[in-house]
Amino acid sequence: MVPPFFRQAWTLSAVWTNMIGQGMMLSYTTSLLPGLQDPDSPIKADLHTASWLASSAGLSGIPGFLISSYLMDAYGRKLSHAIAILPGFIGWLCIYLARGIPALMIGRILGGMTAGATVSLGAIVIGEYSDPKYRGVFLNLKTAAVCLGGMIIHVIGHFLHWRTIALVALTPYLLSLLIIYTWPESPAWLASRGQFQKSEDSFYWLRGKSEASYNEMEELIKAQTEQRSKPVENKTCGDNVASFFDRFTQKDFLKPLFIIFIGAIVLETSGRHLFPAYALQIIGEVTGNKSQSFYYTLGIDLIITCSAVSSSILVKIMKRRTLLLSTGFAACVVMMGACVYLYLAAVGMIANDKGWIPICLFAGYFILANLGCTPIPLALLGEVFPLRHRGVGSSAAGIFISFCVMAGLQVTPYLLIHLKVYGTFAVFAGVMGLSLLVLYFILPETKDRTLQEIEDYFNYGKFKDNKVDDDAEVKIKMVK
Repeated sequence: MVPPFFRQAWTLSAVWTNMIGQGMMLSYTTSLLPGLQDPDSPIKADLHTASWLASSAGLSGIPGFLISSYLMDAYGRKLSHAIAILPGFIGWLCIYLARGIPALMIGRILGGMTAGATVSLGAIVIGEYSDPKYRGVFLNLKTAAVCLGGMIIHVIGHFLHWRTIALVALTPYLLSLLIIYTWPESPAWLASRGQFQKSEDSFYWLRGKSEASYNEMEELIKAQTEQRSKPVENKTCGDNVASFFDRFTQKDFLKPLFIIFIGAIVLETSGRHLFPAYALQIIGEVTGNKSQSFYYTLGIDLIITCSAVSSSILVKIMKRRTLLLSTGFAACVVMMGACVYLYLAAVGMIANDKGWIPICLFAGYFILANLGCTPIPLALLGEVFPLRHRGVGSSAAGIFISFCVMAGLQVTPYLLIHLKVYGTFAVFAGVMGLSLLVLYFILPETKDRTLQEIEDYFNYGKFKDNKVDDDAEVKIKMVK
C-alpha cells in the first residue's frame, strides 16, 4: 500500500510542475526583451513597450484570480486547476507564432491569467490536500518550483532563441495536466457541498486512517454540517452583490485578507518578481561587466533556488513567524549595506574595482529573502482564509497581488534608470522592513495547525485548544 505522504506528494506535484511553468513565464522577459532589441530582430520594442510586455503578465493576473475563484467554488479544485492552465498553454503558442508586438502582448496576457489563477488556487489545493505536518514543506516547495522555473529560463535563454524557449515552456503545463487527471476531488470542497461520504473517501485516500485524521475529518464535517444547517434564502443578483460586499465587514474575512495584503507587499518588495524579469540588467550594473552577467545571474539563480528548497526544510523545524521575521529583517539590513556600498562607489568615495563585494551582498540578501519573505506570504494564501471565504478571499487577495506585480514590473525599469540599482533596492528594502514590522503585530502562528483550527482562530481571536504557543496569543489589531 502506498503511504499517504507519497499520495499527497504525487497529487501536489501537479501544482509544483505548474509553478515551474509560472517561473518560466515570469523570467521570460530576460530572453524576450534582449531578443527584440537585437538589430536583426524583425520585431522591435522600445523601453515603454518593453515595460508593458513585462508588466502585462501582472495586470492580467486579475481576471485569472476572479475566474479561478468562481471555478473553484462552483466546480471544485480539480477541474478548475485544469481549466486555469489552458490560457497559459495557448499564450506560449501565441508567442511562438508571433509576428508583431500585439501577438506577443496577447501571449503574455494569457500567461499572466494562468499565473494569477493558479498562484492562489495552487496554495489552496496544497492547504486542503496535505497533512498539517507536511503542509508548510509542500507550500514552500511551491515557491522553490517557481525559482527553479526562472533559473531554467536564464540557462536555456543563453543558448536558445526566444521562440524556441516558448515551445520548451509548454512542457510543465502538459505534465501538470496529466497529473491533475489522476487527482481525487478536494475533501473540503466535497464537504462544503454536503457530499460527506465522497469527502471521507477522498480524505482517507490522501491522508490515511489514523487518530489524527479521524479527528480532523470529524471537525471538518461538524463545521460544514453547522454551516449547511443555516437557512438558505433565494437571492437575487443584487442580493448576491450585497452579500459579496458584506464580507468586508466580517472579521473572519477582514483579518486574513489584511494579513495577505501586507504579505503581498513583503513578497513584491523582496524582488520576487522583479529580479527574474530584469536580472541581466541589474547584475550588469552591479558588476560593471555586462559580458559576465549571465554567469553571475546563473550563480544567484542557484542560490535562490537552493534557499527556497532550504526554506522547505526550515519551515518544518522553525515556526512560521520566527522564520519570516528573522530572515526578513536580516535581509533588509544586508540590502541596505549593498545599496550604501554601490552608492559610495558611484560617487567615487570608494574604489569601484571589487565587483564581488556587492554580488556577495546581493547573494546574501536573496538567500535570506527566499528563506522567508517569498515563500511564507504565498503559503499563507493556502492557510488563513476560512472555507466559506476561500473563493472570494483568494480573488480579493489576487487582485491586490496582481496590482503589486504589475506596478513593480512597470516602474522598475524607470527606477533603474533614474535611481540606479542602489536607489531602487533601497526603496524596496525600506518598504519591506515597514511591512514586516506590521506583520510582527498581526500574524498568528499557523505551524502544524489544521485549517479548521486556523479558521476558529480568526473567528474567536485565539486557538480553541490548550496547546502552549506564545505566538497563538498574538492579537490582530485592526480598526473594525
